[in-house]
Amino acid sequence: MIENLNERQLEAVQNIDGPMLVLAGAGSGKTRVLTTKVMYLLEHRDISPRNILAITFTNKAAKEMKERIYNLIGREAFLIQISTFHSFGLKLLKENYELLGYDSNFTIIDADDSLTMIKKIMKELDIDSNKYNYRAIRSSISDNKNEMVSVKEYEKFVYTDYDEVVYKVYDEYEKSLKRSNAIDFDDLLLLPIKLFNEHEDVLIKYQDLYKYVFIDEYQDTNKPQYLLSKMISGKYKNITVVGDNDQAIFTWRGADYKNILNFEKDYPNAKVVILDENYRSTKTILKAANNVIKNNKIRKEKNLWTNNEEGNLIKYYKAYDEKDESSFVVKETKKLISEGISPDEICVLYRANAQSRNVEEAFLQNNISYKIVGSYAFYNRKEIKDLIAYLKLIHNEKDDVSLLRVINYPKRGIGQKTIENLSIVGRNENKSLYESITSNKELEFKNIIEALKKEKDSMPLVDFIELVLNKTGIKESLKSEKTLEADIRLENLEEFKSIAHNAEEVSGIVTLEDFLDEISLVTDASENQSDNEEKVTLMTMHAVKGLEFDYVFVVGVEEGLFPHLNSMNSEEELEEERRLCYVAITRARKKLYIINSRSRLLYGKVTSNIPSRFISEIGDDLLDQERKDNVFSKKINREDMITNNDLKRGDLIRHDKYGNGVVIDIDGKIATISFTKEGVKKLLKDHKAIKKVSE
Repeated sequence: MIENLNERQLEAVQNIDGPMLVLAGAGSGKTRVLTTKVMYLLEHRDISPRNILAITFTNKAAKEMKERIYNLIGREAFLIQISTFHSFGLKLLKENYELLGYDSNFTIIDADDSLTMIKKIMKELDIDSNKYNYRAIRSSISDNKNEMVSVKEYEKFVYTDYDEVVYKVYDEYEKSLKRSNAIDFDDLLLLPIKLFNEHEDVLIKYQDLYKYVFIDEYQDTNKPQYLLSKMISGKYKNITVVGDNDQAIFTWRGADYKNILNFEKDYPNAKVVILDENYRSTKTILKAANNVIKNNKIRKEKNLWTNNEEGNLIKYYKAYDEKDESSFVVKETKKLISEGISPDEICVLYRANAQSRNVEEAFLQNNISYKIVGSYAFYNRKEIKDLIAYLKLIHNEKDDVSLLRVINYPKRGIGQKTIENLSIVGRNENKSLYESITSNKELEFKNIIEALKKEKDSMPLVDFIELVLNKTGIKESLKSEKTLEADIRLENLEEFKSIAHNAEEVSGIVTLEDFLDEISLVTDASENQSDNEEKVTLMTMHAVKGLEFDYVFVVGVEEGLFPHLNSMNSEEELEEERRLCYVAITRARKKLYIINSRSRLLYGKVTSNIPSRFISEIGDDLLDQERKDNVFSKKINREDMITNNDLKRGDLIRHDKYGNGVVIDIDGKIATISFTKEGVKKLLKDHKAIKKVSE
């Protein structure tokens, strides 16, 4: 089991007791270390599998870890609690719902349902949605919950009109959730902490159960995840955290990479092991990654190395525009496929989702099969969300969000006025909408739900879903449309039945409650790929975290796009962009391509661009450079400069001291300029040191 580990991996595995930080560089075998350490506990320390808790960040990672352990020890692997933070939080809530004031059939609302609830609340409170954006308010509420700021605590920070609106909506949102016997995704982390704070005996019970705790991707933990980890391991302190501060790229969604940097402060006697041998990439790719990331100041020092081959230089193509960029990707992809490379081993990465359009069009025109990871996921399609809403309502009739979605679908003549009246009754009497229904057409709807509630435990899941589709009128309504779109929706509903069938066959799930829990926690778009055809993968740099490919194209590597314009004025945000670059580079096993373009049409605007600073940080000695033509170089080096600096956004300039740059903003006489090597500076736009490049 341990004979194939290197010296540091072995050290991480065999140090069992007490806190341990494993700083695991990209491709250094951290999953192998985690899995082997769990196995070592079972085999050499005679620890019960029930005493082990392993937390990962995606359902996919949890599944892979379970499969690896299952292949080694068999069914005993299922006794180990291996799950995501949210799945673990749900388990705790399922086992202790009464202590938190919930009924056993509580439901989980997703981000879309949360938004629907907030829209409804704003309308009821007569808040102008043109003045106050409901998405921004939803984001503010989620940010507060992730920072563990309750409604009552938030009231202390109300200073502006916007704060007042957020406070009112936040307050009513929490009340609406409770009335609906529902929780959102943030609650899956917050409520277990509340449980442990209010019931010390419950905390001690779980501390005694989970004597050994493992946390993967520790650099991506937010405040509630950090506290939950600390609480559950607080008694025995046998906590092993694995992560890489150089791959912390999710601060924008609440992750705090300082958690991993401060681990030794939290646990002064912690053992620290650095895994810096990479088994994935060539020496050239690793040199490039090291050259880039060393420019960050806030990090724990490590230098990836490998015994792999030197490998090819990084192919750097300077395109004329975004069309030329896509043409280059197509040309090289065709070449790779003609050489026998599987499309599955080719990936195109971009900073923003909008960049995928040109690559998609080029692939379509050249008959190259591709898939987009992170695009419109199966569970987000209208017909699937409608069916799930019915299933949730059948399970938990207090679920207002689900009821509002389907009470008039298919059409039943239940108008908005009727729904508003139900809402008024519900709020005044502190009832759910379902409980407020007493007459008319909405009572017919209620009778359908009541009839289905009686049947939900009397037949297999697949049969029950078919019954729901028929009794509610969904299937008949789609059939009557007689359109291609309706046929596709019917096919998707049939596919949903396949998911239910697999849940029964593979996971042994037989109840509606367990099935709803299972699908509520599926958040990884990549897990929903059922197509077996080999395809090139298109995805954002954020989405590629944890994956690897033989051949990787990184497009749009330009100042203002990558690093992103929004990061230009913050050193901390710029460092996150650099970590994102590090992640993108280290996804490649055999060959890396970097492409940028002289001009780009994006978001309806044509901009002139200069190469990203990350390219110069990689170093010329690692790059095999090619360009469409020398137009960019010619323009920068020509002597016929314009002396009248009538600068505008997107203009290329040359500064006597700072060199080449691009104007990213103009505010009166002040120009904000992003320089290739010097970063962003604010300068007088008419200063004699600045010369605009001639067109």
